[in-house]
Amino acid sequence: MLEAEPAMPRINVTTRSGETLTIDATAGSSLKDALMDGGVQEINAVTSCGGCCSCGTCHVFIDAADFPRLPGMQSQEDDLLYVRDDRQPTSRLACQINVTDQLEGLKVTVAPEW
Repeated sequence: MLEAEPAMPRINVTTRSGETLTIDATAGSSLKDALMDGGVQEINAVTSCGGCCSCGTCHVFIDAADFPRLPGMQSQEDDLLYVRDDRQPTSRLACQINVTDQLEGLKVTVAPEW
């Protein structure tokens, strides 16, 4: 029997330079890893913590219409975003969002470099 291939939700990304991309993301990966695998290398600055919610370099803005589809933010992520001058109501850390089929079509903008 053949194993089913992992789902590939499509994520719409606006980079810091304003370029728009649509990437295929593997369900079960973090949004940070999906963005990097999709060629959005700016999401991972040199000071990156490797996805451990301790540096904030994977800060993204989620489209307001899509924001309710995400799971709630944990206190550690909220605390880290609290110190960002550019925090918006739809700010999230991409390392803290797990890609699921329900995120098909998610719109994300990479936040300015910190």
